[in-house]
Amino acid sequence: MVPYLTTALTGPLLELEKRLLDAQPTIEHWFRQQWKEQSAPFYTSVDIRNAGFKLAPVDTNLFPGGFNNLNPSFMSLSIHAAMGAVEKICPDAQRLLLIPENHTRNTFYLQNVAVLAHILRQTGLIVRIGTLIPEITQPTTLELPAGGRLTLEPLVRKGDRVGLEGFDPCAVLLNNDLSAGVPDILKGIEQTIMPPLHAGWATRRKSSHFAAYQHVASEFSRLVGIDPWLIDPYFNHCGKIDFQARQGEECLAEKVGEMLDKIQLKYDEYRIDQPPFVIVKADAGTYGMGIMTVKSPDDVRELNRKQRNKMAVGKEGLAFSEVLIQEGVYTFESINGAVAEPVVYMLDHFVVGGFYRVHTGRGSDENLNSPGMHFVPLAFDDTCLTPDRSANPDAAPNRFYAYGVIARLAMLAASIELDEALNEAENTENAVAAA
Repeated sequence: MVPYLTTALTGPLLELEKRLLDAQPTIEHWFRQQWKEQSAPFYTSVDIRNAGFKLAPVDTNLFPGGFNNLNPSFMSLSIHAAMGAVEKICPDAQRLLLIPENHTRNTFYLQNVAVLAHILRQTGLIVRIGTLIPEITQPTTLELPAGGRLTLEPLVRKGDRVGLEGFDPCAVLLNNDLSAGVPDILKGIEQTIMPPLHAGWATRRKSSHFAAYQHVASEFSRLVGIDPWLIDPYFNHCGKIDFQARQGEECLAEKVGEMLDKIQLKYDEYRIDQPPFVIVKADAGTYGMGIMTVKSPDDVRELNRKQRNKMAVGKEGLAFSEVLIQEGVYTFESINGAVAEPVVYMLDHFVVGGFYRVHTGRGSDENLNSPGMHFVPLAFDDTCLTPDRSANPDAAPNRFYAYGVIARLAMLAASIELDEALNEAENTENAVAAA
């Protein structure tokens, strides 16, 4: 069942949606051409904000952890897409090792691992789950909140292969974003590893992703005849910042001020009567941590100690010194009076589902990925890819088609971003070897 969804929409987004609907044959042909040249990530999730006047991605995750939040009625979509992804990336695979995050206490995340393992097993793979948790030295079975069990086993390294005791996998699927760095046990293995190690937050940066997205959005906007700003949030980057020591604070405040001025010009152009805002967040993945909403440069200068401590540390207690300064995109969607934002899930280059992240305690200009959020699954199967061109642009199937387009643009950007990161790593390696 799709929940009743309310939106507070103004003209430009309806115009944008109409453009996307009218251009559907052109858009789908363009995507097909892009995927001839680019390999899609194994899986991707994209957080989207619908401001009424703007529809844009605000985060792209290459290690999605919410498969348990998808509508179970459409599991077949995920299974078929996973089959295609496996055949493309590792066609000879029979045995697959799934390595999740070290979240044994987060039972909702473990439910995600169970659903993901089920999807993969339905493709015909033998799937077992290995863990990087050093305290787990023997197979450990955990109870799941929705019923069922999940067995985690310690990883074993033999030469250039990683596996489990009595289990030598053909391929490795990471559901761990490597925020703490690439563990030695995974370095230099000969098996195919998906996503590649350089997709992890040990090396990946959000600013690199949004630079790639800017390129993709610009090309796409020319194709359909729209202002790129309608689908692309402005961003900037600030390195060498230490919130606790107040180092780099003025640089950040200045860039925030410049960004707010830049957004205000667009708001004036489109006659948007809302105050612009900026999101400051760690440039490496943070699991919803290290994020703040800023409406003035003084908001940066006047952080109290508690706020500084909160901004200084991300996932697994890791400090960060680089931040992304991103145009804030309002969300004017709500479910039962609570602020909501869509999250679209993809396997290979196919949209397989989505859900609404909902938070009763947050406003339309705040990060919703925080304690207190809950999820409402949506039946995206016949919506993200099959619009009803005879209906109004804001009819549910058409709204979700627009979401699917934006999500696929972000996934394409992630593919380009990963290729560029690999090329950069290889060039560095060659330069070191030559020296």
